[in-house]
Amino acid sequence: MNKKTVIKKLNDQIRNCRKCPLWRTRNNVVPGEGAVDAKIMFIGEAPGKEEDKTGRPFCGRAGKLLSELLKKNKINREEVFITSVIKCRPPKNRQPETNELKACQDWWEKQIEIINPKKIVILGRVAFNITINLKELKNFRGKWLKINSRFYFPTYHPAAGLRFPKIKTILKKDFRKIKKHPKQ
Repeated sequence: MNKKTVIKKLNDQIRNCRKCPLWRTRNNVVPGEGAVDAKIMFIGEAPGKEEDKTGRPFCGRAGKLLSELLKKNKINREEVFITSVIKCRPPKNRQPETNELKACQDWWEKQIEIINPKKIVILGRVAFNITINLKELKNFRGKWLKINSRFYFPTYHPAAGLRFPKIKTILKKDFRKIKKHPKQ
């Protein structure tokens, strides 16, 4: 079975998920999208209002900033895979709860396994804590981490860049490092 078929089958499973209570309040599941042979994967926190409406990741205001950062750094959005650690929008955009994060963990782990990207960019503290499970994002942000023969690059979430000009500046600086090959 080819990767496109495998991802499509996984996305269908994600759309039918009822592992946590978020399925009751969602409009659309947001499994993720992009190239199934992507060299770079981006993992954020959870769908927001626009994502819940459309079923597409990073299509709201934070998504527009993400697209700008990608374009400015000559990273084609169609050539990467973009997803989140939570596949359904938490009510009122609240932070995901532990049971919700654990319920979705199999989904993003399978996405990583199938796509097998060389680099994974972690967007924000929540995604950082669940995927890498180290103490403080600020201590690792903007640095390549090699974990189990894969490279991870934690940085702030674009939504934080919209709220805080200083973080937007840091995001711009961090995104310039993504295409550069991390030290082996």
